[in-house]
Amino acid sequence: MGLYTKYILPRVAHFLCSSKLITQQRKKVVPLASGRVLEIGIGSGLNLPFYDAQKVRHVWGLDPNEDMWNLAGPRNVGFDVEYLQASAEEIPLADGSADSIVVTYTLCSVAKASEALKDMRRVLKPGGELIFCEHGASPEPSVRRWQERLNPIWQKAAGGCRLDLQIPRLLEQGGFKIHDMDTMYIQGPKFASYNYWGTAV
Repeated sequence: MGLYTKYILPRVAHFLCSSKLITQQRKKVVPLASGRVLEIGIGSGLNLPFYDAQKVRHVWGLDPNEDMWNLAGPRNVGFDVEYLQASAEEIPLADGSADSIVVTYTLCSVAKASEALKDMRRVLKPGGELIFCEHGASPEPSVRRWQERLNPIWQKAAGGCRLDLQIPRLLEQGGFKIHDMDTMYIQGPKFASYNYWGTAV
């Protein structure tokens, strides 16, 4: 792990992902979680304040980067939070452990996102929900072409983040059926600001 990845990238990611616009997106989806929740890519804990403590009993926060988690600060949120240092492709939980899974702005940087979604399906109990908010492929061909051009540079600078993921297709490949979904550009450069959010079963 290089110095940039260990010391600089976690702080840059924390700063960018705590912007007002992204926080507004988090507020739309995180309160939907209930019961025992697995959050994929908990990072620096930016979703924690938005869980409904009346509905959530326990949150497993999975992330391979402990340096990100160490930025989370105080975690007095009204429910148990357990950090799991692991990759999303190999979740260290038993089948059917989670009532809800939350994934926000994470799939873009998971190397084998389809495999990760299959493992999420394994640990999600029957009838449980996957709650997601991700950026991905723009519906505009001209913007998608820019996403494809910028991907190689962007991935190196942004910890493996890919700009042009086809989120609906990816969820279906992972064995999920989208229950509801909204899409729109949030403010920012179009190549990085087309958002998909909703729930899948």
